[in-house]
Amino acid sequence: MRILHTSDWHLGQHFMGKTRQAEHRAWCDWLVQKVQAQHADALIIAGDIFDTGTPPSYAREQYNRFVMQMQATGCQLVVLAGNHDSVAMLNESKDLFACLNTHVISSVATEQLDEQVLVLKQRDGQVGAILCAIPYVRPRDVQRSQAGQSAQDKQSDLQQAIAEHYAQLFAKAEAKRAALGVPVPIVGTGHLTTVGVSLTESVREIYVGSLTAFPTDAFPAFDYLALGHIHRPQKVAGLEYIRYSGSPITLSFDEARQQKELLQIDLTAEGLHSVTPLYIPCFQRLISLSGSLAELEQAFAQLAQELDPKAVTWLEIQVRADDYYADLDERVAALCADLPVEVLRVRRLRGNTRSGLSRDSGELLAELTPNEVFAKRLAGEELSEAQITVLKGLHAQVLETVQEGQA
Repeated sequence: MRILHTSDWHLGQHFMGKTRQAEHRAWCDWLVQKVQAQHADALIIAGDIFDTGTPPSYAREQYNRFVMQMQATGCQLVVLAGNHDSVAMLNESKDLFACLNTHVISSVATEQLDEQVLVLKQRDGQVGAILCAIPYVRPRDVQRSQAGQSAQDKQSDLQQAIAEHYAQLFAKAEAKRAALGVPVPIVGTGHLTTVGVSLTESVREIYVGSLTAFPTDAFPAFDYLALGHIHRPQKVAGLEYIRYSGSPITLSFDEARQQKELLQIDLTAEGLHSVTPLYIPCFQRLISLSGSLAELEQAFAQLAQELDPKAVTWLEIQVRADDYYADLDERVAALCADLPVEVLRVRRLRGNTRSGLSRDSGELLAELTPNEVFAKRLAGEELSEAQITVLKGLHAQVLETVQEGQA
């Protein structure tokens, strides 16, 4: 059985005023070619197919087009909702896509347990694996709030509720395997943060109370666990069978140096045989440069020799200086005037002589993310690690509510 694992497409994303439509179209076309070339039996998208719950029409069109392309390949497609996806929107086309060899699992609340246990077949029609298809688990789907609970109580209850849901589905998968009488592996999915993963700035951290990460040892004994939500491809706790595929395109400047991956999972009756990264080509180059104006001038001179004159590169410039330059944007523009680049963001990095959120810091509020502002504010307070964890969790909940309201 051969499964391809991907996640976090974020169709419809606008990146600092730039659309990613062309990149996503190129990615989908490349992926369909890989499905055919690798003779994949199934493709799993582990959450965040869209960037918001109300994606633009071209993003929906791309999604629909991809499902049609996949149907023609004979490969089963499993789409799982992430925290960015709208349950109602995914359900609009769920029944139609079921006729196109596509399973859409939008919520653990709206799906019966049996509907989240799927039999994946090989191209010859034989059963190849059983899938516990678990999307992003919203707290309200598995947990009821109780008066007087502390943050620690909420964390413990939510962790236990999610673990119980996984355990129930795994037990049903084992029962289905026994009923089929075929020794096949059991694969799981998830869209969440686990302990010990490495984040990037484009990941909206999922907090509930003070629950920041789900412990790895709370998962059942899957033969492979396909995870989404983290944009950097990685193993979890060094385990070969628990993986984040990462996002297929670069979603933030701190991901610019990452090699994006599509994961090829080969399974046998005995379990996991191998995990092979299939490297995704770069469809839009992003570069982040930092240094003083003098250092940046040298960096641009070197960059001029490396850039493709036929493709525009998107730049982030981080200027390190203690002095405030009122004409900083103009100075940066002059440095790269003759290069095939477009500067999307210019940021000031404070020197060592300044700290805190001060009026004379040389840093504009518009240049900071909400999380950066909050982190700087916390740094000025005398708080314990436990207090900081709780406050970060509460801040993340408020921020996510605001962002969802603006979507």
